[in-house]
Amino acid sequence: MKTALRISAVFLAMAALAACSSDSDDDDGGNAVPSAWIRGQYTSSGTGYVDRTDAAPQVAREIDGNTTAVARLTDGDREFLRYRDDIVAISPHASGTGSLIEIDDYRTGHRRWRTHIGSAWPDPDSAAFRGGGPGSGK
Repeated sequence: MKTALRISAVFLAMAALAACSSDSDDDDGGNAVPSAWIRGQYTSSGTGYVDRTDAAPQVAREIDGNTTAVARLTDGDREFLRYRDDIVAISPHASGTGSLIEIDDYRTGHRRWRTHIGSAWPDPDSAAFRGGGPGSGK
C-alpha cells in the first residue's frame, strides 16, 4: 500500500510541476495563424487566397472567429490580423467584389504593410521587439 501511495504522490507531483512550468518560447502571446483553415475555406490564387463574395471586414471576422488574433487593425478598406508569428492582410479584390487574403510572416508583413500598420504593432526591427528566436533580452 505504501508503494502505491508513493507512486501516486510522485505522479501527482510530476503533473503539478508540468502544469506550472512553461517554456517562454512556446508562450509568446497568441495563436498561430489558421493557414490550414484559410486554405480550406477560400480559393487559392497566385498571391494568396480569394473570397469572391465577402468584403474585407466580413472575411476578417470569419478568420478571427475561427482563430482569435492577437490584434486586429482596420485601415481604410483593408483589415489586418496579427497572429503570434504572422500577419494576415485582407484587401478588396481587384475585381471589385470579394477580398484578397495574404499571409506573411510577421517581419515581412510588418515591412510590407508598414504604411497601414504604422506604430500600432511592434516593429520587428526595433531593439525593443521580443522575437521568438534565441538570444538575450527575453
